[in-house]
Amino acid sequence: MKKILILNGPNINLIGMREPGIYGNDSYEDVCKQIARHAGERGLDVEFFQSNGEGELIDRLHACIGKADGVVFNAGAYTHTSYALRDAISAIGLPVIEVHMSNIHAREEFRHTSVIAPVCRGQIAGFGVMSYLLALDVLADLPQI
Repeated sequence: MKKILILNGPNINLIGMREPGIYGNDSYEDVCKQIARHAGERGLDVEFFQSNGEGELIDRLHACIGKADGVVFNAGAYTHTSYALRDAISAIGLPVIEVHMSNIHAREEFRHTSVIAPVCRGQIAGFGVMSYLLALDVLADLPQI
């Protein structure tokens, strides 16, 4: 069974409360339950981790080495600013799918550039919680590493 880390960055824990017009009304816990259910249907073992701290996200990526088969990563605002996260993604040697619930390309201009995208396997944005589910589908169908 493939092990997948669902990694969430700053403010993702506030979905359902924060800008529901953009992120929807489901709480973070509700979103995690939907992701876990879909993962189970795809035969994936998922682990969730959320942090508002860049260093904790980097440490968690490092901890994946030899323990996970892939990462679904919503880096939140760090997507646009964190070269340290970019370097961590590049270093771990695992397929990382960048996800966003909103369409970052249809929002404020500063959100249009992802500094982590070039080192991720791909990017899925704009489909709400389905962005995570689509990323799980991709990782489920990738050949074993």
